[in-house]
Amino acid sequence: MIIILQPDVASDGPEVAEILAAASHYPSVTGKVYSFKGQTHTLVEVHLVGETKLVPADAFSERRGVVRVVRVSERYRVIGRHAGQVDAHGFDYKGEHFGQDSFHLFPGLCAVDEVGYVESTFKALQTAGITTARMGAYKPRTSPYDFQGLGKQCLPWVFELAGKYGVKVVSMEILRESHLDEIRAALRASGEPTGVMLQIGTRNAQNFELLKAVGQQTEFPVLFKRGMGITLEEALNACEYIASEGNRNIVFCLRGVKSHLGDPHRNLIDFAHVPVIKRLTRLPVCIDPSHSAGRRVLAPDGLTEIHHAAADGVVVGANMILVDFHPAPRSALCDGPQALTLEELPGFVDDVNIVREAYLKRVLRAKG
Repeated sequence: MIIILQPDVASDGPEVAEILAAASHYPSVTGKVYSFKGQTHTLVEVHLVGETKLVPADAFSERRGVVRVVRVSERYRVIGRHAGQVDAHGFDYKGEHFGQDSFHLFPGLCAVDEVGYVESTFKALQTAGITTARMGAYKPRTSPYDFQGLGKQCLPWVFELAGKYGVKVVSMEILRESHLDEIRAALRASGEPTGVMLQIGTRNAQNFELLKAVGQQTEFPVLFKRGMGITLEEALNACEYIASEGNRNIVFCLRGVKSHLGDPHRNLIDFAHVPVIKRLTRLPVCIDPSHSAGRRVLAPDGLTEIHHAAADGVVVGANMILVDFHPAPRSALCDGPQALTLEELPGFVDDVNIVREAYLKRVLRAKG
């Protein structure tokens, strides 16, 4: 059961306290308070978790500050779309809005390798008017002998360079809870020049303790990448782990699933699930065409297959693109064969904007 309160009711206000007190009278029922900031208002919901079938809705619907009471039978209690709730609200972070109507490009290095490459990339993004990027400091690899990232030693100069070139948000994968502390410390030591979106990579998609850890903090939003070999339901339940701990600032990322049916691409591209996720949840949806296609190969029409994979997701409503760029892909220490060059960035941006415009026209036509 979800109790929706009027806009700008405080999460620690008397209205919420009364609801929690009333909920405590029902055995096996626990009240959890969730607060999120929309573009114009702060919204609060109280979720009653447990045996709520016999809890009467009118015990809460007439209380002060309550807009409506919604009974929930769906599995995704926190991230799901439920009749009677407000539409997908998204979240704001570092001056950027992330929601099911927004659109962002996160180009950058799959793995940070050299200072010069990072600065060249950020400079190219600034020239292109892009204020969000990907930069991998911690990299899980299939082989223990492959490059696994520079780790915390690169964080100070990555963050300083991001600030220098106006990059507001950097998407960065973490592999364990201690990486949170390392990122937090490096940001504060460098004067908070940028923000970080914590990335849960495909190999940690069901690392439930890590999911709980990123859910228990609300300082950083979370980009969750679908596990390469799990169902969509399993992936959405993983996001529910994060949200149920208190952090609802989540972006769901599709990056393809492991299957030989996808050959010669690295993974079977699953971007047709973009509208499905937007229907089932209130989460913004990201796509990763680089790890889906896995190769920078030209099609006969002159566009790379990564361009086409990106277009597949954008034309059905993706809100964000995580894509690999590198100043010198042949010298990259991780995933060089799938990285686009910085010279290709302006053309990629133009191509993506064309497809995004086509999507918006499709939506306008559908709405009459």
